[in-house]
Amino acid sequence: MNERIVCLDIGDVRIGVAVSDPTGTIASPVEVIQRVGWGPDTKKILSICQRYDTNRILSGLPLNMDGSEGFQAQKVRDFCRQLEKAGLQVVFQDERLSTVSAEDALIEGGVSRAGRKQKVDMIAASVILRQWLEEHKNKEA
Repeated sequence: MNERIVCLDIGDVRIGVAVSDPTGTIASPVEVIQRVGWGPDTKKILSICQRYDTNRILSGLPLNMDGSEGFQAQKVRDFCRQLEKAGLQVVFQDERLSTVSAEDALIEGGVSRAGRKQKVDMIAASVILRQWLEEHKNKEA
């Protein structure tokens, strides 16, 4: 892998963003986008992709605990179709329990409740991306 991938943890209010390094080894949290609408949200994501010179998106997919797709997963897929129309390549990764893992890491790091609220989405995106990178590293090995 010689291209970065931008990972999104898409929620109704915020989108957490993380990015890989060009080698696909490290997942780093980048920012949290406050949702304002599909058009502006898409433009912001396109700007982030341009900053990191990539058109590859990994989106967390919020599956139900039994693995089925519910209403939230459909909303994520609908938004990602807009990203594809804008020229981005989108793949999905099961994001079950990523927010729990992110919250636990922030609590362990001593981050205040207010600080956690501001950071949890981008940390969750980095958890999703790290899991995807690990799975794909193992497939390439």
